[in-house]
Amino acid sequence: MTMIGISEKAQGSHPTLVAWLAGAGIDTVLIDPAAAPIRDGDRTAQRILHLTEAGIARQHDILIDFADGAPILRRAKIGRPVTIVFGFEDMAFGHALIAELIRPRIMPSCGEPESARFLSLAARVARSDATVLLLGQTGTGKEGVARYIHAASPRADKPFVAVNCAALPETMLEAMLFGHQKGAFTGAVGAGEGLFRAAEGGTLLLDEIAELPLALQAKLLRALQEREVLPVGATAPIAVDVRVIAAGNRDLAAEVEAGRFRADLYWRLNVMPLTIKPLGERRQDIRAISAALLLRHTPEHEDIAWPTAAALDRLMTHDWPGNVRELENVLQRAMLMRDGPRIEAADLMIDAMSGAAAAQPRPIAANETAPAPLMADATPVRLADARRLSQARAIEEALAATGGHRLRAAQRLGISERTLRYRIADMRAVARGPDMRDVA
Repeated sequence: MTMIGISEKAQGSHPTLVAWLAGAGIDTVLIDPAAAPIRDGDRTAQRILHLTEAGIARQHDILIDFADGAPILRRAKIGRPVTIVFGFEDMAFGHALIAELIRPRIMPSCGEPESARFLSLAARVARSDATVLLLGQTGTGKEGVARYIHAASPRADKPFVAVNCAALPETMLEAMLFGHQKGAFTGAVGAGEGLFRAAEGGTLLLDEIAELPLALQAKLLRALQEREVLPVGATAPIAVDVRVIAAGNRDLAAEVEAGRFRADLYWRLNVMPLTIKPLGERRQDIRAISAALLLRHTPEHEDIAWPTAAALDRLMTHDWPGNVRELENVLQRAMLMRDGPRIEAADLMIDAMSGAAAAQPRPIAANETAPAPLMADATPVRLADARRLSQARAIEEALAATGGHRLRAAQRLGISERTLRYRIADMRAVARGPDMRDVA
């Protein structure tokens, strides 16, 4: 676990902060801020101090305070530490922000104690050289965990190479993985080292491993067993020193039963299986990942758009069938489309983006007119217009889902009924098409 020092005054201002940090995999120890700094491994431990202790703060410390009203986050600058101030209403997100500000870059974001234990196990696995099999739905963060395992391993200073087996043409996979000799096939004007040799001494992530053709599975098995590769067109194998992490979103045991995956390769890869749960089953992780994403996508010179308590509740109660990728899309859109300094529940265009039905366009019947695009090449829509269109669409869908019941539609959108009435009135005032005029 990462260890952080916290002063008595800082802990007193936010009594539940230590418990949240512990659940997120960050250990704390009570310190005297005026005493000599404590060590966390080979570095000086970061500290959380109260705002009144700014005079003895170092640049990589975090100053916190409790105050109701608009939350504040000032990022670190030369000679100035991070300052974060929030009250009870914003405590949940404020704690998540603090955790993400002090979390090591190599460590994936988490808030669930179970997720913290999972990452602790991954760190223990990283210290060995065992082959790892990462399983989980698309978008759950398998590559992030693979990078964490690499960074926490003795191979951290060597290359990390990732390849999506489903994204490469089958005819090129062997050459891409194992390399090729000059003239081995048409177009091979020079020799290629291949991804195994590119990752020499480091880690090779084979994502979507179930997409690997059966013939190539046999060659991969030999490479893992013998720790050598045979480039296309070569007559002698080449020794390699690579740690392999395989990842997939399918049940490989079921693929073996169906004859689509070699049983011997499955057992070779399944030395240390790690399964990542869907994001919808990791509610506290949603809060932590949202904080990390907002920090990542907000330029250093701009203020973070804090989600309101209602917006955070809406994020944490959604099922997220698209996992982290869907969450990132929703947050980026909210950052762009928000009206004020904060992300409101109504700014989260979640329903319109959720599930397979949203990802797959509905076929247009023969007697149906195709809807006009939101943005035509000839008449680009301004940002304000795009925001109104997005809000109108969300309101239309909420009203349709509740049979026109405004109170339930407002609850579904996470706004008051009064705000919904104002939004509908505004839509009527600027309406230009039949769909807009019919809202109510």
